[in-house]
Amino acid sequence: MASVDEVRSALNTLAERLSANADAQGRIDLNRTLACRVPDLATAFHGRLVDGRLVDIADGDDPKAKISLTANSDDLIELVNGRLDVMRAYTSGQVKIGANPFDLLKLRKLL
Repeated sequence: MASVDEVRSALNTLAERLSANADAQGRIDLNRTLACRVPDLATAFHGRLVDGRLVDIADGDDPKAKISLTANSDDLIELVNGRLDVMRAYTSGQVKIGANPFDLLKLRKLL
C-alpha cells in the first residue's frame, strides 16, 4: 500500500502530464471539479480541471465534484506511471470513474 504522500506526488505528476498534453492539443474545453478517492488510505483529494489542466489539488473530498475517480493507492500510482491501462482497470472494476460520457471522451484525449 502506497502512502498518502506517494499518492499526492502521483497526482502532481498527473497534473503535469495533463498540462503538457493540453498544451500539445491546444485549448481543451474541459472545466470541471474533480475528486479522487483512495479508499485503502481512507483519504481523498480534490481539484479542478481548467481547460484540460488539473489545478488546485488539495486534500479532502469534494462530494459535489462533476468527475470522480476512486482507486486504491497502488492502482492509482500504477495508472499515473502508465503501468496499468485505464480502460482495463475501469472495465475490471479496479478503478471507478464517475463522469458524463462526453467528459470521459475529453479526458481520454488528455491521458
